[in-house]
Amino acid sequence: MVTFLVCIAILIVGYFTYGKFVEKVFVPKNERPTPAYVNADGVDYVPMSTPKNSLIQLLNIAGTGPVFGPIAGALYGPVAFIWIVVGCIFAGAVHDYLTGMISIRNKGAHLPELASKFLGNIMKHVVNVFALLLLLLVGTVFVTSPAMLISNMMDGKVALALIVGVIFVYYILATLLPVDKIIGRLYPYFGALLVLSAVGVGIGLIVTGAPIPELSFSNMHPSALPIFPMLFFTITCGALSGFHATQTPIISRTTQKENQGRKIFYGMMIAEGIIAMIWAAAAMSLFNGYGGLNELLAAGGPAAVVSEVSLLMLGSIGGTLAVLGVIVLPITSGDTAFRAARMIIADYFKWGQAKIVSRLWIAIPLFVISYGLTKIDFNLLWRYFSWANGVTAVIALWVGAMYLFLQFKNHWIATVPAVFMTSMVFVYILYEPTMGFGIPLEASYIGGVLATVAITAMFFISGLKKRGTGFLYDEDVSSFNKAVA
Repeated sequence: MVTFLVCIAILIVGYFTYGKFVEKVFVPKNERPTPAYVNADGVDYVPMSTPKNSLIQLLNIAGTGPVFGPIAGALYGPVAFIWIVVGCIFAGAVHDYLTGMISIRNKGAHLPELASKFLGNIMKHVVNVFALLLLLLVGTVFVTSPAMLISNMMDGKVALALIVGVIFVYYILATLLPVDKIIGRLYPYFGALLVLSAVGVGIGLIVTGAPIPELSFSNMHPSALPIFPMLFFTITCGALSGFHATQTPIISRTTQKENQGRKIFYGMMIAEGIIAMIWAAAAMSLFNGYGGLNELLAAGGPAAVVSEVSLLMLGSIGGTLAVLGVIVLPITSGDTAFRAARMIIADYFKWGQAKIVSRLWIAIPLFVISYGLTKIDFNLLWRYFSWANGVTAVIALWVGAMYLFLQFKNHWIATVPAVFMTSMVFVYILYEPTMGFGIPLEASYIGGVLATVAITAMFFISGLKKRGTGFLYDEDVSSFNKAVA
């Protein structure tokens, strides 16, 4: 219990200390008009208040990630707490803040445009593929996972296909209508339900004196899966998630002033980390050890764990409300996943989105493909999502690092987590037997280190070359201009 409480406290302190430090490195400028005003179109570029933007951002980035991921990650033991805390403060929140703020400085641009600008034109096409793949997988996973939760809550009395259909109808409306019509109006209520459910479970753990294990570096996983790299692809949302890089530009287009960014982007990632801590602690302590948790996961998946935890901690009525709070998470990320996919495609082909017909031409094929993906096994989708998520996070961190490098600012706040996660991505791809190369772990470590050294060298060579040509990024005009040395 002590470890759990200390970790929650560190996350909160991290927001007020390291979050403030990151903000000072970036230097927000309130005198700069934001895209919400400069590019106002009444659809995607709409100024909204900080509380509303914060709740929307939290719901956008959360999904089932900070619930399902930590539940699965709990099998590794208390070492999962370390990754959630360290990853959230020094990697995930930095990733979210820089992605959101750099997008604000670039007319609300999505990650493919930012990657093209800071990492080269080729990266624009690469990132487009990864971002759209990730968003399609997220949208599909976040149709099936809440549908399963609702079906379980109703004891299977309502057909799963019907529930999926209803969720799809909502997603279509949220994808097509102006951001302030559905998302802006419903999310504050959804956000309150989410926060109440997480807080309720957390208080329940404390009041009942749940046997939350104390800090240990031992690997408790029943299948002895290696912590490096598997833990970092099991717990993504709540620590570091590339999916967030696809969501922050949605809110960069509705943010009123730059100094609101720390609350909206860094702060909401910390909030997600706290949610992840609560569910990881519950999973570790309520099922008679890791073997019991593993059996429940094998029998009913993370959705079954959510239902059991909610009922144990809060009773039938409170438990039902807690499950509803968890159901809200994927639904409110699924809708913005499709919305972000529409926006990325529109930006790529330079298609205006003011007319609903233009939005339909993009949205309809996306939903057709996603419906087809719902027929694929959920666990398989989740594995591919984790891999694409990690790759996207790495790209976003390198974009942030290059932006700061070209500004002669402290780029290490992004470069260090970028280097670490780049190595984990390569090790994962080399080691993972299902979707990777199945290479022995030791050889995968060596390959991962060598590949990371090469990528890091390319980063500095490219950055120094840009500096050497005398072209620096001018924040005031949001373009590359000749600078006086």
